[in-house]
Amino acid sequence: MKIALIAGSKIPSRTANSIQTIKMAQAFVERGHDIMVYVPGVSPDHSWEKIAEHYGVHTQIDIRWLQTISRLRSYDFGIRAVHQGLHWGANLLYTRLPQAAAYASWRGFPTIFEVHDMPSGRFGPRLMRAYLRGRGARRLVTITRALADDISSVYTVPSLFGFSLVAPDGVDLDRYRDLPSPRKARMALGMGEKFTVGYSGHLYPGRGIDLILRVAARLPEFNFMIVGGEPKDVAQLKQKVKEVGLKNILVFGFVSNEKLPGYQAACDALLMPYQAHVSASSGGDIARYLSPMKMFEYLACGRAILASDLPVLQEALISGENALILPSADANAWVRALKKLSADPDYKVRLGDNARAAAKKYTWTSRVERILAQLAA
Repeated sequence: MKIALIAGSKIPSRTANSIQTIKMAQAFVERGHDIMVYVPGVSPDHSWEKIAEHYGVHTQIDIRWLQTISRLRSYDFGIRAVHQGLHWGANLLYTRLPQAAAYASWRGFPTIFEVHDMPSGRFGPRLMRAYLRGRGARRLVTITRALADDISSVYTVPSLFGFSLVAPDGVDLDRYRDLPSPRKARMALGMGEKFTVGYSGHLYPGRGIDLILRVAARLPEFNFMIVGGEPKDVAQLKQKVKEVGLKNILVFGFVSNEKLPGYQAACDALLMPYQAHVSASSGGDIARYLSPMKMFEYLACGRAILASDLPVLQEALISGENALILPSADANAWVRALKKLSADPDYKVRLGDNARAAAKKYTWTSRVERILAQLAA
């Protein structure tokens, strides 16, 4: 099948939207489909090798950059990308961009619309209704059951079998095979021998970075490593760590997706301390619906996972089985849990083994197979 994948994020960039776009494109290709990715902007002065390292992919992906007019708020890009896809000969359009989904569906072009949040603003609900009413609507993909339920309570979603599908984000299992032990991974990074606790991802408000600092202050015998973040946020975090005098926190900043598994592998435990309100790159609150890619990377890494008690995370995590679920604001609970893992290595290993087994359900390729299953173009 020839699939036009229309993305609203710039490539390359560090946004989750951008990373997910490329991971999905690779998965489509690996399942034997012809893919053309359309993104806004101008072609960057980067070789494909640099883009591949940035995203941690190994399959060549065809990308077309289309210039846009910012004041038109992606409407021009969405319409142009749809026409480009039609001209290319696509059988199917796949997008997270509401403007493209609504226009393509209205035109009767077979379209799959993937949604990560409730439609918002003045036009978001209108675009969702336009997509659902259009002749081209083939499938509505949501990343969590919570989001699917809320959309169904507000919008008239076709009751056709398989039209609405919950498909959490995924992981490249191959990149997490045969990882070194935490000790060997730390040696490769020039780190010490202490029990090491890690966090990877952005440093936006609500990600729990302040909680990590509070926990680290209580556990000077442990090392804490924080990987990721935009340069400005990384600089602010380093300054804060210096001001409070914490010597057991290592702030690495951004690491390419290609190298990320080596950093995650250096940890005995991995943290997802999301708070009650979680900011996305756009600034909106995504706490109710998030399906973080790092959750599936953590599972694949085979390390003990400590996650906050956001209900949506428990669609994939089971406390005491493949993770420890803890109150999001209770630093004492996180301290106790880490001490328990340090004192009980067998328990720590068991949690990690269960996590690795759970990750097998969440590959990008299996996600693509489910999304395209029994689809009539």
